[in-house]
Amino acid sequence: MKVVVVGAGISGLSTAWSLVKQGVDVTLLEQGPIPNPLSASGDQHRIIRRAYGGQGGYQRRISSAYEAWDEMWHDLGARHLVDTGFLLLSQVAGDEGEEYRDGLLAEGYKLDEMTATETAERYPFLEAASLRFGAYHPEGGVLLCQQIARGLRDWLMAKGADVREHTRVVSLDADAGAVRTETGEEFRGDHVVVTAGAWVLGFLPELATTLTTYRTAVVYLEPPADLKAHWEVAPVVLDIGGKVDGYILPPVSGTGLKFGAGYHKFASGPNDNRAPTPGEGNVVRDLFAPPVARIQEYKSLDVVTCAYTFTSDEHFFMRPGARLSVVSACSGHGYKFGAVVGQKVARGLLDNDLETTRIWLEARD
Repeated sequence: MKVVVVGAGISGLSTAWSLVKQGVDVTLLEQGPIPNPLSASGDQHRIIRRAYGGQGGYQRRISSAYEAWDEMWHDLGARHLVDTGFLLLSQVAGDEGEEYRDGLLAEGYKLDEMTATETAERYPFLEAASLRFGAYHPEGGVLLCQQIARGLRDWLMAKGADVREHTRVVSLDADAGAVRTETGEEFRGDHVVVTAGAWVLGFLPELATTLTTYRTAVVYLEPPADLKAHWEVAPVVLDIGGKVDGYILPPVSGTGLKFGAGYHKFASGPNDNRAPTPGEGNVVRDLFAPPVARIQEYKSLDVVTCAYTFTSDEHFFMRPGARLSVVSACSGHGYKFGAVVGQKVARGLLDNDLETTRIWLEARD
């Protein structure tokens, strides 16, 4: 069997990894370098956590995700995951912090629940006055994206996969199982798997009825000197509560202190609006007050723009086909499932049962 994978973000790399392990002849095509700083998988680090609030199907699938990552660490000879646990914060009744907490409790997971005062005492970078409660869970942490991408790239090449960086695909032929690059080169396979992230609509514009591409940005910050040590041992802040969908990744293993907010996004093509706007880092930063204390003392070091595809309900998307299938782990929360998504796609191809893969990825059960 021969498979062509278009796009070397985490879904494409993991699909190639899982197929090669099963003896499949794989060609992996990426429009930029691996890791590609423009891709959603190219930033410094991403969150893995069990909490999913109302999306219980994904909450239950995290166990499979951890198992897949463990298999990958074994193959790569390195564990690119830092266990920090995660923190949930609530500012107003019914916010996402409360929703995440209630989703975990409903399925029997225990949390270390704290009053507002206790939360601020444990984490001095927070202010108690704006909080209702905090809740900590030990299962979660930070995935080191760039190390993962480099490790998978090198592993694939060592195992004989045809890995092509700086190879931009411009057209697809679903009937023939073929793709053509901007240089006119054609690649054919028994199946083509498109994992092109935000660039998928450029190949398949008809998917715009289901997928929308958004541009967002995260900011890397330097905290006040007296709070630096507290951030270095902090958990992931999965949600700051309130209405901005704010999250924070601590500086671990050489990464920076990253602030991002789902509120800060707008519809845009993946190649458009990629340069940060003047002052954008401070705009994102200021969304975090409250509950982050002394926010004006945090210095913006870097702003990284990202492009994601979203479905209306933020479930993953898959369109299986006879010789060409599309996979899109949507809405910015796909990275943590990257390894297991690759396993499920590979198994669906080998078993000729991609419909089962689609059902698993959509996680509506």
